[in-house]
Amino acid sequence: MKKAWILVAGISALCLTNLCFSTLAQAEADPKLWTVVKEAFFPKRDIQEVDFLKIEAPRRAESGAQVPVTLIYDKAAANGIAIKKLYVIVDANPIQLASTYHLTDGLNGFQMATRIRQESDSFVRLIGETADGKLYMTKREIRAAGGCGGTVDNNESEVRAAAGKIKFNVESPKMGEPATATFNIKHVMRTGLQRDLVSQGYVPAFYINKTTFTYNGKELMTVDVGVGTSEDPYMKFSFIPDAPGKLEVVATDNEGKSFTQTVDVHS
Repeated sequence: MKKAWILVAGISALCLTNLCFSTLAQAEADPKLWTVVKEAFFPKRDIQEVDFLKIEAPRRAESGAQVPVTLIYDKAAANGIAIKKLYVIVDANPIQLASTYHLTDGLNGFQMATRIRQESDSFVRLIGETADGKLYMTKREIRAAGGCGGTVDNNESEVRAAAGKIKFNVESPKMGEPATATFNIKHVMRTGLQRDLVSQGYVPAFYINKTTFTYNGKELMTVDVGVGTSEDPYMKFSFIPDAPGKLEVVATDNEGKSFTQTVDVHS
């Protein structure tokens, strides 16, 4: 997957330069991009479109830098198809893979409210993979622009001081029933495609690259976070606490820093 990430980023840099570094009038999402993206990430593999995966999102987002999406894997509707990994891909982004979710049974399916970036109008895809490598997909066309490139004028010392501050809570949990956890971490999530407002040079990528959620020491979900995730990453999801305990998140960034927060969970 890392090789594909690099390959498709290279394709985008050569073929989609104008999407990254100029302001374009919005146009309809191009379905032909998927042929190239699919072969880079999932070469010669069949992908079946299904109804048990869903993306809920606005038809047109107010900002390409903050596109709200809800990603759903309806386990009951999947009729025994056990999804272990979910990929979020934005066809028209310069770096298409926005995030990868590694799931466990403690989630009992999957419903994640989060925010992504879009550089231009695009199909957004949620692709599920089973333990034996079968692939399933849903897609949604979303109109949005300007989320990946542009210029930044952040005060560097303020950015560094704020990075990693976490808000984390669980809403009214009941043991054995789905509980809703909300995670929000302060982070600028620089893409590496943005230019400094003064020098016009590229600002190095600086972003949260992984979050791991555990309950009473047992893994619930790990998220490989990409620069297609919006600034100040936000995740709202459900899990089933089987007993009182502690929900913990460990987040890391691409510079090796680690940030941790724990929430006590009881009825």
